[in-house]
Amino acid sequence: MSKNDSSKKGVNPSSKTVTPAAVKGTNSGAEGKDSGERQLIFSREDKKVYREGDMLIKQFAPNYSKADILNEALNHARVEETDLNIPRIRSIEVVDGKWAIILDYIDGVTLQSLMEEHPEKTDEYLDFYVDLQMQVLQHKVPMLNKMKDKFNAKISAADLDATTRYELHTRLDSMPKHNNLCHGDFDPSNIIITADGTPYIIDWSHATQGNASADVARSYIMWYVNGKEELAEKYLKLYCKKSDTALQYVQRWIPIVAASRLVKAKPSELELLHRWANVVDYE
Repeated sequence: MSKNDSSKKGVNPSSKTVTPAAVKGTNSGAEGKDSGERQLIFSREDKKVYREGDMLIKQFAPNYSKADILNEALNHARVEETDLNIPRIRSIEVVDGKWAIILDYIDGVTLQSLMEEHPEKTDEYLDFYVDLQMQVLQHKVPMLNKMKDKFNAKISAADLDATTRYELHTRLDSMPKHNNLCHGDFDPSNIIITADGTPYIIDWSHATQGNASADVARSYIMWYVNGKEELAEKYLKLYCKKSDTALQYVQRWIPIVAASRLVKAKPSELELLHRWANVVDYE
């Protein structure tokens, strides 16, 4: 495990910037739009995201759980109390008959887009990504839900046999208990870089307090299931080097995190996640 699981070797995200030249000309595409016009910028079955002037409207489908919406807003509000750069919630209201969270709109480009558009800078962006994640993991937000409680519930609900679930619950119970701020979905698409290189972190719906290495295992799995196996391995080695964390310690979290992801996994992920979740086979 790490000498200090709070990852104090991180940097202040307000001082760590991406070269502005890499951002110039690659903003959200909303430039030139009338400030009063509502513009759809993201859509899927359960939610739509709009820009309206300097506001972002995250609108949920009518059948979306009100409790989940309010919990997402509460998570976000709790993280707002840190010094991290995140958009501020303005209100929670019903828009056109549907629940919505209204936030500040952050004009910029995602780190994912930058990595796709500038593959020659992959190492630079990965270094930036790890530093920013380490900064997040330094923080404590004591009112957030416990990561272990969430993992236990998801393991119980996963499509796994009783023996595997027992082994996973036992392993989870044996892992060190920490209370670091864990994003839960620290994906490059959830990092927006403004024109001056300032990073903003969005989508705190899965935020919990728990073990930093579990959040790192989650990011490793995210890279891997998205077909970026080489980048996943490079990311994990880089994080472990920067944070002085044993690689094997993060790997012990992988079956637990893989099992928790099974509950809402895409069909293309299932085979790999099942293989990881089987503690005996994985090790």
